[in-house]
Amino acid sequence: MNTESENPLEKTLEDTFKTMNKSLESHDFKVKLREVGTIVNVARGTVSVRGLKGVMAEELLRFENGQLGMAFNVGLQETGVVLLDESDDLVSGGEVHRTGRVLDIPVGDGLLGRVLDGQCRALDNGGSVEASERLPVERPAHGIMDRLPVTVPLQTGLKVVDALIPIGRGQRELIIGDRQTGKTAIALDTILNQKNSEVLCIYCAVGKRASAVAKVIDDLKRNEVMEYCIVVVATEEDPPGLQFITPYAAATMAEYFMGQGRDVLIVFDDLTRHARAYRELSLLLRRPPGREAFPGDIFYIHSRLLERSTHLKKELGGGSVSALPIVETEAQNISAYIPTNLISITDGQIYLSPDLFQKGILPAVDVGRSVSRVGGKTQLPAYRAVAGDLRLAYSQFEELEAFARFGTQLDQETRQTLERGRRVREVLKQPQYGTLPVVDQIAVLVAVNEGVFDRLDPSHVADAEDRVRARIREDLVDIREKIEKGSKISKEDIEAIRKKAEEAVQS
Repeated sequence: MNTESENPLEKTLEDTFKTMNKSLESHDFKVKLREVGTIVNVARGTVSVRGLKGVMAEELLRFENGQLGMAFNVGLQETGVVLLDESDDLVSGGEVHRTGRVLDIPVGDGLLGRVLDGQCRALDNGGSVEASERLPVERPAHGIMDRLPVTVPLQTGLKVVDALIPIGRGQRELIIGDRQTGKTAIALDTILNQKNSEVLCIYCAVGKRASAVAKVIDDLKRNEVMEYCIVVVATEEDPPGLQFITPYAAATMAEYFMGQGRDVLIVFDDLTRHARAYRELSLLLRRPPGREAFPGDIFYIHSRLLERSTHLKKELGGGSVSALPIVETEAQNISAYIPTNLISITDGQIYLSPDLFQKGILPAVDVGRSVSRVGGKTQLPAYRAVAGDLRLAYSQFEELEAFARFGTQLDQETRQTLERGRRVREVLKQPQYGTLPVVDQIAVLVAVNEGVFDRLDPSHVADAEDRVRARIREDLVDIREKIEKGSKISKEDIEAIRKKAEEAVQS
């Protein structure tokens, strides 16, 4: 007989302690220390913080109210922080917490068709953003050995650009001109023309009015191209810090797709306002001003942005990023500080003249001041057969037109050059969102080069163009297929196009 009776209470306590020990063993009680700084000064768009001795450059910081900032000036005593949200309720003495990670954004196919800000926060009604991974906003550009030559054309659908100032995939082509000369219109036409080309498009608006951005988004939706577009927005009402990071965020989105082997077109509209936002931040953070009060590294911020546009070798994905940065001039002064910086960074420029715009010559591209340093090597062979003569004839016409205004008596050959030039100018006119496929462009350019429109009044050239394009599409199927495949066109092909164009004009 067992004389020792078990105590139920002791048994219960023993089981409880065993359970607690197992639970404690499964937990990690390592103490995680975090640096906390203190706000010492608040300005519009920037704050100064003390106490963050281990902070990294471009590290994401979080304030007590949940707002975000980025470490911009990392000093021994103070850290200059640019705000990515409004600073209305920030005060001196408030706490600032490190996050331990540099500023990054989500990327992936889920961004297509969305309207986002520079932190990839949704600005539309599409719900949360679905992403496959996160990438830093600031990334070093690929080295020279990672790149391939630019060999594939980026068709804009505009005759004056595709024929005379061609752009290639992986190129950086600056769009420059005064206010209200159609800079954004050219960029949007280029986006619309990628509808059936599998080129993804990113429109990055920096410092523009919210109403102007809303109109762009509405145009993209009405033309049914939003499904392959991303719109990244920082309006003039947003903090300058958000305006500053937005182009870099857009470039990161483009680089993700480039790494997947896809071609991307990115429009920066515009970098003049981006430079002003950076100047504002720099002056508030007491960086020494230089020319026109811009800091000394203003060239570097744009070069490190645009150098990310390239054509990658196949081992790294084989994709490309083509950039169309836009810059605004004042009184046609292309020798100003920011325009000259960007002209020297990019691979050419499309210059838009306010004089041509006021005359109704749209797009108002000044062919004499525009150049493409890469695109000629990527241009389709069919263009090369007609573009050389066209550019020469148009340049001669522009010089003679200025001379002829003095009322001097002109010989027959000069009058003929002027008449041909006026018709070339009419042919190069094109309405917004009226982009044309390659075959239609070649047909019209051959017709004007061969003098088919010489007997027509300039006001009737547009109607004749329509008839020529329709006739070539219907009757010259073989030549059309040859042009679409990128093959050369022979003198016999040009003569066949001329004959059909003559028939169309006379009908």
